[in-house]
Amino acid sequence: MNTHVTIVGAGLGGLTLARVLHVHGIPATVYEADASPTARAQGGMLDIHEHNGQQALRVAGLSEEFRGLVLEGRQATRVLAPDGTALFEEVDDGTGGRPEVMRGELRRILLDSLPAGTVRWGHKVRGARSLGDGRHEVAFADGTSVVTSLLVGADGAWSRVRPLLSGAAPEYVGMSFVETFLLDADVRHPATAKAVGDGAMLALAPGKAIQAHRETGGTLHAYVALRKPREWFDATELAGAEGVARVAREFAGWAPELTAMITDADTAPVLRPLHTLPAEHRWERVPGVTLLGDAAHLMPPSGEGANLAMHDGAELGKALAAHPGDVEAALAAYERDLFPRGAAEAAESSRLHALMFGDDTPHGLIGMFGGQE
Repeated sequence: MNTHVTIVGAGLGGLTLARVLHVHGIPATVYEADASPTARAQGGMLDIHEHNGQQALRVAGLSEEFRGLVLEGRQATRVLAPDGTALFEEVDDGTGGRPEVMRGELRRILLDSLPAGTVRWGHKVRGARSLGDGRHEVAFADGTSVVTSLLVGADGAWSRVRPLLSGAAPEYVGMSFVETFLLDADVRHPATAKAVGDGAMLALAPGKAIQAHRETGGTLHAYVALRKPREWFDATELAGAEGVARVAREFAGWAPELTAMITDADTAPVLRPLHTLPAEHRWERVPGVTLLGDAAHLMPPSGEGANLAMHDGAELGKALAAHPGDVEAALAAYERDLFPRGAAEAAESSRLHALMFGDDTPHGLIGMFGGQE
């Protein structure tokens, strides 16, 4: 008999796990802090990779639904100099293996694939504790709790499940992103829309960048990167004009069509400090509990986070299906592959960030894009 699986977190990784378990007839419940599927925005574009994200969707039986979400042309990439000069351009001819979709739409097809009631919304986890014999109690902010024999932390960077396994905590990497949006950009911000092009745009300099992606409906989604102490951003008060101006001053002399993503944004800027867990984060086997996604291997963004979380979820679901009635054998098999997989991607993330924001940028990154490394 299969043990009922308790999953904390209804992100892409937790939902992929729940879906793969459902395919194999294994019962699961997902507890999520958000009050509903639409309680908050789900982020922007994701490029879903053949070897992990797409593979996970195949295991979940959702490849056809995924293909219906793909936004054609969005794999195009431009690298610009700070003055707006194009240094590298790659068009999307439809042959690439990293099709782009909206994160919210991808989450929707996963949610729609689950039986009604699988996700329990409005359940913010306050903490979790061991009861012995592989059993754990999960306590919620509303005073309720649940006891489970198989607990999976899919609850992201600040996981409440992780302390059951590891004392590691996320550390600031010394860089933050400031997230902004330009809406109806082809009409309202034509110069910036032209600079971004059909897909992704990166304008890079040592320790800073302006990055953007074209989404649906003419929306440009930008991430302004700055290598600064965390306290520097605390002092900017980004919601106010002076905070925005302070960020913009870091890009003095850059092309106005690029700095417009800071100064002319149509939404209030949102600070996204970047954190990481140790590059080879792992733990000793603890009965009845494991982690996936950012809860297990948080790293600076490299285009792999969502793919890796979904891959984790699919692999854990497969392991549990392959070891019916033997949770510990399943978790041991899953973690045996999880640790080197996470370590390899963490190393690649560090390498990519060095190429993007190091002293040699953007030349090393362009070399990578051109296959000249």
